[in-house]
Amino acid sequence: MAVLALAWYGNATIVDGQFGWFSLLPVIAVLGAAVLTHRSVESLLFGVLVGFVLIDPGSLVRNLVNTSLATMSDGTTAWILMLTFLVGGLVALINFSGGTQAFGSWVSRFASSRSRVLIATWIMGLMIFIDDYLNALAVSSSMKKLGDRFRVSRQMIAYMVDSTSAPMCVLVPVSTWAIFIVGLFESNGVFPEGEGFARYVELIPYILYAWVAILMVPMVSLGWLPALGAMKKAEADACKGVRPHGDDLQPAEVAAPRLRNFLLPLLVFVVATWHFDFDTLLGAVLALMVTVPLFLWQGLGNLSRLFDEILGGFSSMILPMTVVLTSFVLQRVNDQLGLSGFVLDQVVPYMNAAWLPAIAFLVLSVLTFATGSFWGVYAIALPVLVPLAQALGADLQLTLGALISAGVFGSHACFFGDATVITAKGAGCSPYSHAITQLPYALIAASVATALFVLLA
Repeated sequence: MAVLALAWYGNATIVDGQFGWFSLLPVIAVLGAAVLTHRSVESLLFGVLVGFVLIDPGSLVRNLVNTSLATMSDGTTAWILMLTFLVGGLVALINFSGGTQAFGSWVSRFASSRSRVLIATWIMGLMIFIDDYLNALAVSSSMKKLGDRFRVSRQMIAYMVDSTSAPMCVLVPVSTWAIFIVGLFESNGVFPEGEGFARYVELIPYILYAWVAILMVPMVSLGWLPALGAMKKAEADACKGVRPHGDDLQPAEVAAPRLRNFLLPLLVFVVATWHFDFDTLLGAVLALMVTVPLFLWQGLGNLSRLFDEILGGFSSMILPMTVVLTSFVLQRVNDQLGLSGFVLDQVVPYMNAAWLPAIAFLVLSVLTFATGSFWGVYAIALPVLVPLAQALGADLQLTLGALISAGVFGSHACFFGDATVITAKGAGCSPYSHAITQLPYALIAASVATALFVLLA
C-alpha cells in the first residue's frame, strides 16, 4: 500500500509529463515483490498497477485493459506466443516418442559422472545456437533426468542451459539474435546496408559478457567455481533427493526409444529455419509437420493421441507465456514513464572515451535486468550511444560489443525475462528459483566483462 500511495503522490507532483526518479518505482516494486513472494506473475502485475497509478490513477482500469489488448495484438508478441507454443508442442511430442529418453541413454554412455553430465549439457547448449527458445526447452528437458541420476539440481541444469542460450546466440551470426541486431544496426546506419553480417562478425570478439558467461560454465561443472548463494542450497537438496514440484515436461518411458525421434525433429527445425531465412516460427511449423507423420508411420499413436500430446505441450507453456505477456505490459508502462530515456539522460554527461564501453555496459545491463526488455533497450540506446562514441572518440566496436553484452546479461539474469521463464519450465523448477540461483554467476560474469571493457578501452 505504501508503494501505491507513493505512486499516487508521484502522479500529483509530475511536471510537464516528466516522471523523473518516479519512473523507477514500478521496477523497484516488481523486484521487491519478487523477493518477498517468490512469485513472478503477481510481482509483475503489482509493478504494472504501480505504473498505471503513477501515470493516471483515475484511468487505472481503462489503461490496464487497453495496454493489455495492445500488447496481445502486437505482431512481435503474437510471433513469440506462436513460436513458444509450437516449440512446446514439438518438445512434448519428442518426449512422448521416447526421443528424449533415447538421447539421455546415449549421452549417459559418455556422461558417467556429475561433471560429465554438466559438460554434456554445456556442449549440447553450444550446438543448438540457432534460437534461444529451442535451446532453452530442448536442452533442459532432455538433460534434467540424467542430472537427476547424478543428483544435479534442476536449478544447476537451468543455469547451464541459460548460460548457452542468448550468450551463444549472439556469438553466431546465423541466429535469431544476430539477425535482429544486424537489421537494427543497418536500419540505424551503423552498418552499411548489405554489409551487416560481415561487420557483425568483426564485433563478435567484443561481446565480452557472452564469452565470459559461456566460459564460466565448464569452471562450475568441474568444481573450480563452487556452488554460490541459493545454488548451494539447491545442490544440497538435490543430494538429498529433493526435487522441485510442478514439472510438466516429463520425458515418457517408452519400451524401445529411438534416438532418431530426438535428432530428426530438431534437425528439421534447424534446416527449415535456415531455409526460411532464419524464421524460427516457420521452422517450428515445418518441424511439427514432419514429426507428426514420422511418429504415425512408427505407430507411436494415432492422430488424436499425437495432437493431444501437442496440445499438452501448448498448455504447459501457458504459465511461462503469462509471465512473458505481463512483462511486455510492464515494458509498455516503462516506455510511457520514459524510464530508459531518463536513466540514459542521467549518465550520459559523465561519460568519456576511456570509460564509455564499461559504463554503457553497466547502465544498460541494469536497464535490461530491471525492465525485461532486451531488444527494446537496443533500439532505444543505439541512437544515443553511437553518436556519443563518435563524439568522444571512443572505440566504436568495443562500445557496440558493450551494448550487445548488456542485452545478453538482461536475458540471462532478469527474473521475469522470457529465457529465464522458459528455461525454468524445461528444467522443472520455478522461474524465481532459477533466477536467484544463477544470479551470483551472472554477476561474476558481468564484473569480469566490465573489467575487460575498462582494460580494452
